[in-house]
Amino acid sequence: MANELIINVTQQETRVALLEDRGLAELYIERTKDRGIMGNIYKGKVVKVLPGMQAAFVDIGLEKAAFLYVSDVHGVIEDYEEMGFQGEEMPTYFSSPSSQIEDLLSEGQEILVQVSKEPLGTKGTRITSHTTLPGRYLVYMPLVDHIGVSRRIKDERERKRLREIVLSMKPPAGGFIVRTASEGAEADEIRTDMEFLLHLWNNIQKRKESSPAPSLIHSDLTMVLRVIRDILSPQVNRIVIDSKEEYENILSFINTYMPKQKYEMILYEKKEPIFDAYGIEMEIDKILGSKVWLKSGGYIVIDMSEALVAIDVNTGRYVGKRNLADTILKTNLEAAKEIAYQLRLRNIGGIIIIDFIDMEREGDREKVYQGLEEALKKDHQKTNIFKISELGLVEMTRKRTRENISRILGEPCPYCEGAGLIKSKTTVCYDIFREIERTASEVGGHNIVVEANPEIADLLYEEERVGVEELEKKLRKKIIIKGKAGFHQEQFSIVEI
Repeated sequence: MANELIINVTQQETRVALLEDRGLAELYIERTKDRGIMGNIYKGKVVKVLPGMQAAFVDIGLEKAAFLYVSDVHGVIEDYEEMGFQGEEMPTYFSSPSSQIEDLLSEGQEILVQVSKEPLGTKGTRITSHTTLPGRYLVYMPLVDHIGVSRRIKDERERKRLREIVLSMKPPAGGFIVRTASEGAEADEIRTDMEFLLHLWNNIQKRKESSPAPSLIHSDLTMVLRVIRDILSPQVNRIVIDSKEEYENILSFINTYMPKQKYEMILYEKKEPIFDAYGIEMEIDKILGSKVWLKSGGYIVIDMSEALVAIDVNTGRYVGKRNLADTILKTNLEAAKEIAYQLRLRNIGGIIIIDFIDMEREGDREKVYQGLEEALKKDHQKTNIFKISELGLVEMTRKRTRENISRILGEPCPYCEGAGLIKSKTTVCYDIFREIERTASEVGGHNIVVEANPEIADLLYEEERVGVEELEKKLRKKIIIKGKAGFHQEQFSIVEI
């Protein structure tokens, strides 16, 4: 069945949904006022060197100084993987890992760095001094002489062919990683990608020389174009988007960097909101829930903390038909598949502990482990899994480079003193905008009255005022906002008069 990218663009935020077999598999959200900095390159200034932590703080022009580990100055293998291009072959070291941070950096020193991890929760921005520039087919590493090929390309003849193509055209300095998307690509396509990356690096070098510290030297692509670049494949054969401007941008990008790939591009122009039409809005609402029901009647509970994520598996309403061991095995197998799906959908990363229902039979534990391993093969992020213990516990890690979806959509709940999550004020405002558009044409009134929690009303009057005014122009109706003291933060009503 066809896989699709569904893209929703508003003035406030952009959302990209990857549908696999008509089900929501991945979700990307970027808000205009919180545009991501992953992959951006800065000219920074070292403000503090910490020998005891073998790290340094670097001012790159953000509110908080960025964090630079000594290993990120050297550029060990993790550099490339943490930039989000997993499954690729890397050199073991760019240089000796034995140097001390105080020998490499000093306060006031200017340095070119790239964001390898965005701020996550209370953790600040993490940076690396070894730049990687991703293209469609290649990733250019200006500071290391190495040729690698994605481990996801299994055919040895194809790996050899791609390596020889890159070796035949690469400049003396710098290295390249051949990305998974290169499989089957022709030499001319790879050459075009290489020339673009080399030209980009030359421009970055020129800007670095003429710019003060701190300053932004290079911004990565917009979130939409990053998704197109990184996950678009022959398995995704349709792109549906509700913005004419972004439609043209994507079309131009594909024609420039993927001219031989054929994708069906559709500009969505119906009145029904695009995420409603594809059933995505309903799926997004479920992401904030900690309990996820399985088809059999069992369920999993996802509990996220700053340090790790714990996932508990329960039989719930499922009582089975034969014996207890078979009931437990079926529940655990179903849970393994659902857990892999939820990790990818919610973009959960870091240390993850899965508490499967205890299994006495060794063969059953092996089946569940293999089921989890197989289900994780679709994941673009790097994962490591350890065997199931006798207690039914699985320890695993998943590479984390950006905030998980729950933290983007939600915020600590003031009603339960931070024990859970509710929709953030910004999310509620955007829900109100969408609901106004849904209901505005149903009644012929000239005014729309929105009643909401006072804090939501204040936000609509202040930070989100431009969005309100844009809706008034679009709908040709006056929007009146009223704060209701007794309303829950997520509660609102919309009436036309």
